[in-house]
Amino acid sequence: MLQSLYPKVEGLLTTKGTPEEKMQAICDLLQKEVTYYDWVGFYFKNGNKRELKLGPYAGEPTDHTLIPFGKGICGQVAESNQNFVVPDVQAQDNYIACSINVKSEIVIPLFKNGENIGQIDIDSNTPDPFTEADERFLEFVNEKVSQIL
Repeated sequence: MLQSLYPKVEGLLTTKGTPEEKMQAICDLLQKEVTYYDWVGFYFKNGNKRELKLGPYAGEPTDHTLIPFGKGICGQVAESNQNFVVPDVQAQDNYIACSINVKSEIVIPLFKNGENIGQIDIDSNTPDPFTEADERFLEFVNEKVSQIL
């Protein structure tokens, strides 16, 4: 299923529009096409502050528009520069709950010129759905998105 999305993502990034519009289109596509991607969003470093600011997303509205570095899964990825796959959010001490329905999460850092400038964050209402194929696919998405930023 993910394989069919690679060319669709590339196609969206070559259309007319701002980077924000293209990232929104990616969020919408992923949330619609991947049954276990219930919330899809981008967070970016907020200027010189040690916090992340919510960018384009698809899914339920969230109160978490600013996340300090080190807090929650997203804040930890901002510091570690590593992929973070959480099969069960209940088992995480440092987790910021966006919705009682969320069971698992995957966060992949987004690099531009070697610097971690943001991330893609996916929440799932399905326990432990993420595989290595999701990690590789989301790394691909971020690599392509970095080229339009």
